[in-house]
Amino acid sequence: MKNRRWIKAAFAVLTGAFLLSSCSSKVVPVNLRTEYRVEPLGIDATNPRFTWEYAGNERNFISSHYEIRIGTDPKHLQVYENGFSLHSHTRYYWDVTVWDQNGHKSALSDITWFETAKLSPADWTALWITDKQDKEFEPAPLFRKTFTAGKTVKCARVYIAATGYYELFLNGERVGENYLDPGYTHFDKRVLYVTHDVTSQIKKGENALAAVLGNGWYNEQSVAVWNFHEARWRDRPRMLCELRITYEDDTVETVVTDDSWKTSTGAYTYNNIYSGDQYDARLEEAGWKTVPFDDAQWDKAIETVAPAHLLVAQQMPAIRIVEEFKPVEVKAFSDTLYVYSFPKNISGLCRLKVKGEAGTRITLKYGELLKEDGRLEQGNINVYYKPVKPGEVFQMDVYTLKGGGEEVFMPSFSYHGFQYVEVESSSPIQLNKESLTALFMHTDLPSIGSFQCSNPLLNKIWEATMQAYRSNLHSIPTDCPQREKNGWTADAHNSIDLGLLGYDGITLYEKWMNDFIDNQTEAGDISGIIPSSGWGYGTSIGPVWDAAMFIIPNALYNYYNDTQSIERLYPIMKKYLAYLKTKEVDGLLTHGLGDWLSWKSTTPNAYTSTAYYYLDYTLMTKFASLLGEDPTPYRAKADTLKAKINESFFNAKTGVYANGTQTAQALALYLHLVPPGKSQLVADKLHETVVANDYFLDFGLIGSKTVPAMLTKYGYVEDVMRMVTKTEAPSWGYWVETMGYTTLPETWTLSPKNRDASLNHVFMGDISAWMMNRLAGINYDEENPGFNHIYIEPHFVKELDWVHGEYYSSRGLIRSEWKREGDRVGLSVTIPIGCKATVRVDEKEFKLDSGTHQLLFR
Repeated sequence: MKNRRWIKAAFAVLTGAFLLSSCSSKVVPVNLRTEYRVEPLGIDATNPRFTWEYAGNERNFISSHYEIRIGTDPKHLQVYENGFSLHSHTRYYWDVTVWDQNGHKSALSDITWFETAKLSPADWTALWITDKQDKEFEPAPLFRKTFTAGKTVKCARVYIAATGYYELFLNGERVGENYLDPGYTHFDKRVLYVTHDVTSQIKKGENALAAVLGNGWYNEQSVAVWNFHEARWRDRPRMLCELRITYEDDTVETVVTDDSWKTSTGAYTYNNIYSGDQYDARLEEAGWKTVPFDDAQWDKAIETVAPAHLLVAQQMPAIRIVEEFKPVEVKAFSDTLYVYSFPKNISGLCRLKVKGEAGTRITLKYGELLKEDGRLEQGNINVYYKPVKPGEVFQMDVYTLKGGGEEVFMPSFSYHGFQYVEVESSSPIQLNKESLTALFMHTDLPSIGSFQCSNPLLNKIWEATMQAYRSNLHSIPTDCPQREKNGWTADAHNSIDLGLLGYDGITLYEKWMNDFIDNQTEAGDISGIIPSSGWGYGTSIGPVWDAAMFIIPNALYNYYNDTQSIERLYPIMKKYLAYLKTKEVDGLLTHGLGDWLSWKSTTPNAYTSTAYYYLDYTLMTKFASLLGEDPTPYRAKADTLKAKINESFFNAKTGVYANGTQTAQALALYLHLVPPGKSQLVADKLHETVVANDYFLDFGLIGSKTVPAMLTKYGYVEDVMRMVTKTEAPSWGYWVETMGYTTLPETWTLSPKNRDASLNHVFMGDISAWMMNRLAGINYDEENPGFNHIYIEPHFVKELDWVHGEYYSSRGLIRSEWKREGDRVGLSVTIPIGCKATVRVDEKEFKLDSGTHQLLFR
C-alpha cells in the first residue's frame, strides 16, 4: 500500500520571465499555429483552427477572450470574425491579442502566416493522367513536361496528387524532402494532395517538370493474405499535378497535367510495398528530368478519370528521413556476400554506394534477426507474403549496375523494417562500412515528450517504446513496419497515450479517423485494419478493436481540447452502434478478439467484447453532451450493459470478474464497471493474482494498458515496479535487457521453432505512458481537457532516486521532476502560463498557478 509522507515546505519560483514595458500585462501569445502547424503551406480548411501558447511573468494569468486579426497584407490586418471568407492560393497573415481575467490586454503577438491551397474542387484545372499500360504492367510510368517561365518569378507552388506514390522533379532536382507521398487512403473514396514551394527551383526561360509513379498501396501486384491484390481500387498509377507560378507583376501562369505531357518507362522496372524496388540502371535515359532531353520517342500521356470523389490536402507531416545510421559491423562472407548490422531496429531503407561491372545484379535483403551462421533470418516476418513474381523476395530491393564508376541507389517506393541487411551480388564487388547507410523514415511528428529516471532499465524501455512507435508511423499508425504494415485498430488505440505523450500527433490521427469514415460499410461495420480493400470485416476481429473509433477521438479531445474528430465521426459511431446491436446475444457481445497475445491466462472474449461495448456507450454519452445532442439513450444503454456485465461476470463476494485473470480484474476497474464500494476488493484480488504469479505479468494487449495503471491507482505501485523491472520472460525488461531489443516485439517470447513474430510492435508499450503518468506524474484533467488544468501525481517509488518527465502540451511546457535528498524528496513542477495544476501526493493536494514551483517532501 502507499507509504505515508508529509509535506515540510513548499515554495514557488517563476522562471523564464521577461518584461514588456508597453503593456500593463506581461504576457504575450507565442508559438502561433494554424491547423496545429507552424506557417503551413497548402491548407484546405475554410474555417481553420488557430492555437497559441503564452510567455511572460504573470503567474495568475487566465485568458478571458481574444482577438485575431487577419489579412493578405501584414501591415493591414482586420479583425477575424464569422463570415470572413478565405480564398484559394492565398497567403494570409494573422496575429492575436488576449485579455486576462481582469480585462487587461496582453501584448500583441508576432505576426505569422498560413497559405491556402485548393478550397474548392473547381480550383483545379489539371487533369488526371496515366499511360497506356494496364495494372499488371510492372515498369513504373515516367512523365515529363517542358514549359517557359517568361518573367521573373515571385513565387511558385506545385499541388500534386497520385495513386499510389510519386517522386517529382523540377529541372532535374527532386522536389521536397517527402517520401512515399501522398498518404495511404481508401483510394476509391479519398485521395490526398501535397503542396510544395518550388519558387527557388524555377528558372527564367525553359524548365522541365518530371515525375515517376510507384504502385504503393494502390496497385499491389503480388499476393499477401490481406487481399490488396484484389482491391476494388486497383489500377495503373496515375497523377494530378498543377504548377502555379506567380510573377513579380502578379500575373499567374499554370502548368497542368493533361495529354500534352509525355510518358515512357525506364529504369524503375518493378516496385512493391512489401517486397521492394527493382531498378536497372542500364535502362536510364540520361537527362530525362531536364529540358534538353529529346522526348520525341515518348508517348502522349493519357487523360483519365479521378480515382475518388474526395481530393483533400494532406495536413499531417510527411514521411521523411529523420536519422541516418552507419553499420556497427560488416561481415564479409565472400566478395559477393556481405551482412550489415545496424545499431537499432528501424523502419526505412538503405542507401547503397557501389562500383562494379555493368549488369551486376545486387540484392539488399532486410530483416530483424540473424541465423546462427550470421546470415539473415526472415522467418519471423515473411510468413504472410506470398510473392508470385519470378525472383521476387519479401523485403528485398534489387539494383542492377550500369558500370563506369561509383553508383548510388536508394529505393523510391517501398520501406522495410530491419536491423540487418544482407547484400549479395552476381559478380564480385568490394563493400565496407561506408558503402551502406540505414535511413530511418517515418511520418515526421514533432517530438514533445521525454522521460528519464535513475533506473537504466526503465529508460531503455521508454526508448524502445518510442523507437517502435516512430517505426510504425507511415501516414497511418501501423502494427509493424515489415510483415504487415497494416493499420490495426486496437494496436493504435492501445498505444494512443504513449504516442500523444511522446509526439504531436493530432493531424496524423485526424487523417486516420477520416479513413474510418471511408472504411465503414452500409451495414455499419468497420474492418480490423484501416484502410482495407475488403479484408477484416465481420465478426472475427470485433468490438475491442473497433473501439478505436471512440477511444482515439476521445484522446484527441483530452490532449488537445479539440472536438473535430468527434464531430466528424459521430454519425459513423451511431451507425456502428446500431450495427453492434444486431450482434447481441442475450444482451452480450460474444464475438471478436480479446486480450490478444496474452502470456498464459486467457480472459473470456464475451467479457472483454461486452466491456468495450460498454465503453463505446459511455464515450458516446460524453460525445453527445459535447455536441449538444441528447445523451439520455446512450447513458441508459451504458447502464444496461454495466448491469448485464456485473450480473454475468462479477462475483460480488469474492471480488472476481470473469475467470479472475489479471486482465479481467484490471479491465473492470479501468472502465469503471465495478459497483460502488467494491473497487478496492477487486483491486486487492488483482494484487493477489500478481503476487501469486511471483509478480510476473500474465496478460496481453488489454492487460498491458490496464494492469499497471489500476495496480497503481489502488495502492500497489511498488508491485508494479517489481513487475516492470523483471528481466526474465515475460516482461518488458526481458525484451530490452536480456534480449537486447531496441524496439518492442509483438509477443513476450519468440517461438523457438518458427520465431514467428515481429520485433517492432508498439501495441504493448503503454508501460511508457505509465512512467510519464505515474512516476513523473503528468496527467490531463478529463473535466478540463487540453491541459488547461493539469494533475501532477508523482509516485516516489523506493527503487528510484530521481525522475524527470517533460511534456510539451498544446498549452506549453509541462515539467515534473523529483529527486531524493537524504530522507527528503524535492519535487520541481513547471506549469504553462494560463494553466493551473493540482499536485497530488498520497492523499494531499496542492493547488498551483503557472510557473516553476519547488516542493519538498519528507
